[in-house]
Amino acid sequence: MKPLDILLAITVPMLWGLGFTLAKVAFVYVSFPPILLMAFRFSVTALALVWFVRPPWGLMWKIFWIAIVSATIQYSLTFSGLDGIDASLAVIVVQLEAPFLALFATLILKEHLGWRRAIGMALAFAGVLLIAGQPRLQGDLLPVLLVASGACVWSFGQIMIKGLGGKLGGFTLIAWVAVFAAPQLFVSSWLFEDGQWEAIQNAGWIGWGVVIYMGLIMTALGYAIWYRLLGIYNVNQVMPFLLLLPVMSIIGSMLFLGERLSPVELMGGAVVILGVWIVTTHRDRAVVEEG
Repeated sequence: MKPLDILLAITVPMLWGLGFTLAKVAFVYVSFPPILLMAFRFSVTALALVWFVRPPWGLMWKIFWIAIVSATIQYSLTFSGLDGIDASLAVIVVQLEAPFLALFATLILKEHLGWRRAIGMALAFAGVLLIAGQPRLQGDLLPVLLVASGACVWSFGQIMIKGLGGKLGGFTLIAWVAVFAAPQLFVSSWLFEDGQWEAIQNAGWIGWGVVIYMGLIMTALGYAIWYRLLGIYNVNQVMPFLLLLPVMSIIGSMLFLGERLSPVELMGGAVVILGVWIVTTHRDRAVVEEG
């Protein structure tokens, strides 16, 4: 990868990790419904970007389905789960995106998996099981399952995006994904949540500040960079950089939310990250040329 692209790849998990923490702040201090927060997030992204990119008319139907999978379903699952557990734990479970993505890349894109990646996948899932077995989660494992399901759906969405073959620039893709995702998420919030009007009235500068950060920085900027990298590099070349995501999120959670991980949870997190590192750093037999 080019030095500038390496720097951009490092920036993405920093932006996303802080966004995870700030979303939890909105849940804790403003009682913002998770799906409603995502609806406002993508509304901000759409309003900020759609005026500056051309409509990709020939790809609209594909983008519509990408929005349903990689935005509406995925974020509804992930952030509903985040609402029920610590941000530091959620961001570790989100690391399952890498083994799920490697699995889908093998099944759909016919990329080589190999025994090293298989071991890495097993370690990542074992680490999540270790975390899920903690006493404080025994009463309600649903949030963990929601976050893990969101990671699975996100990975499938990235395969759908990879199928576009880099035909769209990052800003164009995220702008039109946001255009479709925002109304989908408002409908999803209306169907599955309550207390929306009260949350809007009580959001204050914290709630709307989180919306602006997530809409402009985390989504518009972060995903524009991510989609650009995904369009020109092999999936498994860019995924290792997401290992930095839990570092930023855990630091933010300790500073803003006072969260602390138990020794066993730290051990489980280390096992997950080790497994993800094995999955994402193992080179394919057939080296894909950089674009």
